[in-house]
Amino acid sequence: MFKEHAIDGADTAHEQRQQRAVTVVIPAFNEGDHIAEEVAAVEKVLGDTDWQYEIVVVDDGSTDNTSTQAASTSAQLIRQKRNHGYGAALKRGIAAADTDWILIIDADGTYPADAIPRLLAAAPGNDMVVGARIGQTVKVPVLRRPAKWFLRHLASYLAGQKLPDLNSGLRLMSRSLVERYNHLLPSGFSFTTTITLAAACNDHDIEYVPIDYFARRGRSSIRAWHAYEFLLLILRTIVFFNPLKVFMPVGGAIALAGLAKLIYDIVIGNLSESAVLALLAALVIWAVGLLADQNSRIAMQRR
Repeated sequence: MFKEHAIDGADTAHEQRQQRAVTVVIPAFNEGDHIAEEVAAVEKVLGDTDWQYEIVVVDDGSTDNTSTQAASTSAQLIRQKRNHGYGAALKRGIAAADTDWILIIDADGTYPADAIPRLLAAAPGNDMVVGARIGQTVKVPVLRRPAKWFLRHLASYLAGQKLPDLNSGLRLMSRSLVERYNHLLPSGFSFTTTITLAAACNDHDIEYVPIDYFARRGRSSIRAWHAYEFLLLILRTIVFFNPLKVFMPVGGAIALAGLAKLIYDIVIGNLSESAVLALLAALVIWAVGLLADQNSRIAMQRR
């Protein structure tokens, strides 16, 4: 159900609803102690704006009282019988949305709800507005910082532009953007990473708004091996959209190694198979990259 401000005229109301209406999707898994507080915080800040809004909580198979607590709020509750994953919960909530703008925020208190109006203010002219965790207060566990730094810089290089925050869970997205790449969006934590890379690689308008990031309430579901999964996801997504960014450097590195070995072999007067094989391997990798690039362009033109 929409929370709407009083406006005059049915036509004006319809137009305003389409242009300045947002659905807030809050995925929740075993967040019974926090979900009601999060919904109240979101509703409070949105009530002070001139945007119409609806709040959708997706209980992703929680085993605690998340559903009970969410049902006690003004939010629409969607309950999944079992845990499908963060991305699956987001997609379920987005599918139930009745607006052209989708805002996502976590239920654990890590993202400041009072930053939402700044994201909404940046909506005109953008396809996505990301709450970048580069504010004055950023509580990221020390052990995660090296992996996050490496993945962010790798993704920025491969995407060809600076990505201040690769997987922020507070962002505003146009519905058309989500629908365009819905077939690529995974059911796990990689939802936000994938849509960031997809938008960046295809020249969508993205704006990054600096926000704070707080220590989460409750227990985190992120594990060490997720860094490896994020790395594979980055490479897979870039290969899908811009394969030459991956194949050309890899082939170049192998070609340089083969050339160096060839020069060494010529100097000592003993040409080895390894130098020839390295150069041939580089040519094969470049050829595969060119074919992948052609296929990627054809696939994108068909969409």
